[in-house]
Amino acid sequence: MIAVLASLARAAPAPLFGIHIDSGSESKDDTVKVSQDDITTNILRPALFSRTAYCSAEAVTDWGCGGPCDALPNVKVLTAGGDDGAIPGFFVASDPESETIVVAHQGTEPKKVLSIANDLEFAQVEPNATLFPKTGDDVKLHDGFQATQGRTADLVLSTVKNGLSSTGFKRVLTTGHSLGAAVASLDAAMLRMALPDDIEVDSVVFGLPRVGNQAWADLYDSLLPNFIHVTNQNDPVPNVPPHEFDFEHPQGEIHITSVDDKTGNATMLGCPGQENQNCAAGKSLLDLSIPNHLGPYFGGISFGGKACPA
Repeated sequence: MIAVLASLARAAPAPLFGIHIDSGSESKDDTVKVSQDDITTNILRPALFSRTAYCSAEAVTDWGCGGPCDALPNVKVLTAGGDDGAIPGFFVASDPESETIVVAHQGTEPKKVLSIANDLEFAQVEPNATLFPKTGDDVKLHDGFQATQGRTADLVLSTVKNGLSSTGFKRVLTTGHSLGAAVASLDAAMLRMALPDDIEVDSVVFGLPRVGNQAWADLYDSLLPNFIHVTNQNDPVPNVPPHEFDFEHPQGEIHITSVDDKTGNATMLGCPGQENQNCAAGKSLLDLSIPNHLGPYFGGISFGGKACPA
């Protein structure tokens, strides 16, 4: 079903100090409305896992984090960790309801992720050849995001492999919000390159900053054609680092234009192509809203430390 929803969203000079001044592809294709059934079927469960990633590792390990854990019954955590510093919280779990091994990464507060995305670590660097062996010489990644992903990559990969073997499941999902979305998107590419072709690898993330250059976005589209990244109204985070510095989003954007305060239902649009100007990439700097980064997104789901009581 994710493939059906993702289909709605389909359709450089020498660097100075590692920073490329360039602008990649843009789309102006018409958007397509996403139904509430598609939201419930394809986006809700990943959002619930992303919300739970903000709970403490101790609470997540025993699946005793209150409401966020109760919304996802029968989940078995295979590993969990994080130090609230260089290693944001994360967990790997088996989800028998969807027969999926889930990798979820914690995000960070909006002001902090804006700083991370735009500070000196936003220089573009070559991908780690061990974690991303199928990248060309033209592919470049955000230095800080790759470094964060690399700190948990080995444990994530080994735990996912063991989880697939022990459960017999044939699907992996990575998810996260904010900084966690960036790490989860990198995990998905790593897993797709490392796992057999008969294992389905999907990624659904929220409030994703730009992670790599045009070559990375193009490679990502080929590796993960069903990728979904949800942007919320005037959230500024999807627009950092700047597009003009040769950072490019892959395809797969689903954009929330409004949220009904009474029902919690969101109006969502599929945004074909990369950097669709009818969606997040076309937002004016004058209209950007940091609260939109945390939510609510849909169904009453918000992200951040306040979204988890444990």
